[in-house]
Amino acid sequence: MNATAIVYTAIAASANLIGAAAVVSRSRWSVRALENMVAFSAGFMVSVALLDLAPEGIRMHGEKAAIIILGGYLLVHLTQHTLAPHFHFGEEKHHVTKVVSFSALAGLMLHTFVDGVAIASGFSVNPAIGMMVFLAILLHKLPEGLAISSLFLASGESRGAALGASAALAVSSLIGAILTQQIPLLGQYGVPLAAGVTLYVGASNLVPEFQGKREWRLPLSFFAGCVIYYFTRRLLGA
Repeated sequence: MNATAIVYTAIAASANLIGAAAVVSRSRWSVRALENMVAFSAGFMVSVALLDLAPEGIRMHGEKAAIIILGGYLLVHLTQHTLAPHFHFGEEKHHVTKVVSFSALAGLMLHTFVDGVAIASGFSVNPAIGMMVFLAILLHKLPEGLAISSLFLASGESRGAALGASAALAVSSLIGAILTQQIPLLGQYGVPLAAGVTLYVGASNLVPEFQGKREWRLPLSFFAGCVIYYFTRRLLGA
């Protein structure tokens, strides 16, 4: 078992708990800071998906990789916008039902499971790609924790339940990383699956969160995410 992949998955998963703790403790996050974080994350994740994971998946599996990439993309849409149509990244400020909050949790657990698969698959290719995938996933874990914990509070659940929901997401990521190293099918197709998931989160989840807002810093943050990705990639020799 690759202990490095497990350690980095645990670090990324801890950001779910940090985001939830910020909501539960009633700490006020700067809206502008969160929006810039989301935009930066989007640029970084889209770059990782298109320039690292997708090409590597195609190199490993040929044309079959395209089907798996599409499957990963559709999987996130199913879990976040079909099973849990109310979900969005960021803090929830409106009342929602318990059904909505728990359906969002179920959908996000499937997503965070694949986060763990992605990190473990990246490290199975080489440490540099594993690190790039880790950074991409780490960037969206904080707003993810904010989202699920605030959804639980908005549905009338206790602070403990809100923290428990974020802990479930963290554990799901760890399970994904562990099973990827134990189940040959996950290990074999984890890279193209991660490409589809990462592309969806970056392009279809995060970009719509800021693209309609008239704030010049947001597109700047998005392009900065792409540029920082490029220099980080060069630095790591990916």
